[in-house]
Amino acid sequence: MAHKLGGDGFNLLVDGNKRVITFDSLKRNSALLGLHDLRDEDMLSMLKEGDLDDDGALNQMEFCVLMFRLSPKLMEESYPCLDEALEHEFQHQRSISL
Repeated sequence: MAHKLGGDGFNLLVDGNKRVITFDSLKRNSALLGLHDLRDEDMLSMLKEGDLDDDGALNQMEFCVLMFRLSPKLMEESYPCLDEALEHEFQHQRSISL
């Protein structure tokens, strides 16, 4: 799903006035992305699964977390970046303490 949405997925699904993804904005805009097979129950489930602050909508951070959780390949591809970031931080902390 994350590959289908691409990097602009949040912006394509967001409610322009509220700047979050709501059930209505998801329902209205998902067909534009070729996700017309989603049933109301699927959309509600997706919103509930990603809604970390329990406000009934997805902000950009919640959307990104949900896309990573729904796309294991993205997680696998992100491990080298995480390793590199951790190594950089370790080196930085080490140079500060010297």
